[in-house]
Amino acid sequence: MGSLIPFQDLNLSPEPPQTTSVATSSTVTTNSTGTINFLTPKVEPKQEPFEEPAPAHTFNQRENPRFSLSNSTPDYLSNTDASARSNISSSTDDQNALYSEYFRISELFRSAFAKRLKKYGDVEVLDPDSRAIVPVPEEPQPTSEATLTNSSNPERVLSVVSRRKAGRSSELVRVTNLGIEDERYFRDVVRRTRMMFDSLRILVIVEEEKRAGPGNGRRARPDARAAAVMRDRGLWLNRDKRIVGAIPGIEIGDIFFFRMELCAVGLHGQVQAGIDYLTASQSSNGEPIATSIVVSGGYEDDLDAGESIIYTGHGGQDKFSRQCMHQKLEGGNLALERSMHYGIEVRVIRGIKYDNRVSGKVYVYDGLYKIHDCWFDVGKSGFGVYKYRLLRIDGQPEMGSSILRFAESLRTRPLSARPVGYLTLDVSMKKEKVPVFLYNDIDSDHDPMYYDYLVNTVFPPYAFSQGSNGTGCQCVSGCVEGCFCAMKNGGDFAYDHSGLLLRGKPVIFECGNFCQCPPTCRNRVSQHGLRNRLEIFRSRETGWGVRSLDLIQAGSFICEYTGVVLTREQAQVFTMNGDTLIYPSRFSERWAEWGDLSQIFAEYVRPSYPSVPPVDFAMDVSRMRNVACYISHSSSPNVLVQYVLYDHNNLMFPHLMLFALENIPPMRELSIDYGVADEWTGKLSICN
Repeated sequence: MGSLIPFQDLNLSPEPPQTTSVATSSTVTTNSTGTINFLTPKVEPKQEPFEEPAPAHTFNQRENPRFSLSNSTPDYLSNTDASARSNISSSTDDQNALYSEYFRISELFRSAFAKRLKKYGDVEVLDPDSRAIVPVPEEPQPTSEATLTNSSNPERVLSVVSRRKAGRSSELVRVTNLGIEDERYFRDVVRRTRMMFDSLRILVIVEEEKRAGPGNGRRARPDARAAAVMRDRGLWLNRDKRIVGAIPGIEIGDIFFFRMELCAVGLHGQVQAGIDYLTASQSSNGEPIATSIVVSGGYEDDLDAGESIIYTGHGGQDKFSRQCMHQKLEGGNLALERSMHYGIEVRVIRGIKYDNRVSGKVYVYDGLYKIHDCWFDVGKSGFGVYKYRLLRIDGQPEMGSSILRFAESLRTRPLSARPVGYLTLDVSMKKEKVPVFLYNDIDSDHDPMYYDYLVNTVFPPYAFSQGSNGTGCQCVSGCVEGCFCAMKNGGDFAYDHSGLLLRGKPVIFECGNFCQCPPTCRNRVSQHGLRNRLEIFRSRETGWGVRSLDLIQAGSFICEYTGVVLTREQAQVFTMNGDTLIYPSRFSERWAEWGDLSQIFAEYVRPSYPSVPPVDFAMDVSRMRNVACYISHSSSPNVLVQYVLYDHNNLMFPHLMLFALENIPPMRELSIDYGVADEWTGKLSICN
């Protein structure tokens, strides 16, 4: 590595001076016989390439008087010395080269075996990635107070990312024999981490849309910025251990929209590379070990048959993803071969093209595979590639990628995919914009067909007269920042331009009948009704349940929880008859979890505006209901309940709107926290 500053090379020997009576430099010593002694050997730093091109340095004479702009030679060296360097004797040069090469090889050896030599306590080895020639003491890590300066402004905090990144652990562990409570705990940790990632990502999009205009927020890679902020705060999971096998809290079939999210939860630690592995220098036995791979069709020689995979090693491709040279048995390729040798399983994540609003691809965790064979073969492009045969380990749940394909067939050809079990292909009788399937292949129960399907909640007439002043925004082409409806929500809209919930609030005011904005306004989301294709199905565990045939993105609106609203007095009469009612006040406040950035911002305060008085009504679903009535209860739900007002302004009677707390894969059951004890059957008895 060459110096950025044009110092004179003191290892180059100048010619002896013509007169021996005067010494021209302190580096040249003459004795009585006229011989000259030079300082040897030559010392060079380890030759390491720059991670990025070094900037051109220019020096001002006022800043440093020891350098001249017209001559790169330092001023304190005479012109005689500068010209003498071009006349070096060949013998001395060879000797210097020999010493230099010896020192370079010595430093390479010391750096390569640094960790093994350090245990003896008498060796100091420089970091091979350091650009300093001498060790530099580490600067103290900035405290959380310094990092979170001005945390009341999220935009400013999100732009602050630490330059020093904590490395991953080199300790390999396998997590087994988790109890039910442990599984719930880790699942909740993963769920909260993913919610934080999605909340930050959406916040970055909104920030960029404010700066560059609507629709341009995704150009700034919000997923990368969100992941960087979380890493800076130490919120990435599984960094203290390298987990072999299943990751606690991540289930087979979980879907991710971004590679950065895979890194944040510790499922796959490489942002671009398809093979994640422990390097040989970090491994205890000195051999690399692979932990996970991403199968996304990036190599033409891959062959994916689901349960079995012919996986091509990495390397040898040009920028157009074409094989242009032979692969080598090194890095991740060697790690896969070593994992096969030791019988170590690897996690498989499949990248699948999927039409969605976020990206053109999703990543599905499909479980654990064993590597059974490895060989070197000639690929389709005529270059040598390493191939690996992977077989899925038996006894695991069904692959998420196969469920994704099955759900797609159900959306287009339901009777061909499942000829038996459908009671009706639309229990809503075309009242919803999309059909709601009813499926039962367990028993002869047809109960959901005997109720009137209710699209919207029925409020008492006085709910529309009390608290309604008949005012709205005047935004003709769509609501903008600072409009009347934005101020009703505390100055910020509750949704982004894609309709995703930015942050849960006590209540959200959407644009209503008195507003001049069009139906496409960003502040009109939940009032448009059902958008995803849902299916009511019979379950042995929860009775009737609800699942989606579509992939539901975190923060997306799902549907409204409808019923006939009863006052307290009316509810008391109904309970005397033994009927069970829905009490909205008992729903847990899961809305506060969505957008909770208290671990990012030290001064984060839970939203309290707009405030809403205690909801004191019940809903009767004994005769009229919708699909939401069949959603199961869970203490770790994937759906939240958000109060919304749009057709009236009476805070006593809000709509119960359901939003996704996480990315919900197709065919996964929806669940709500009803605020009841876990020993209940899962839903209110009237819904079973």
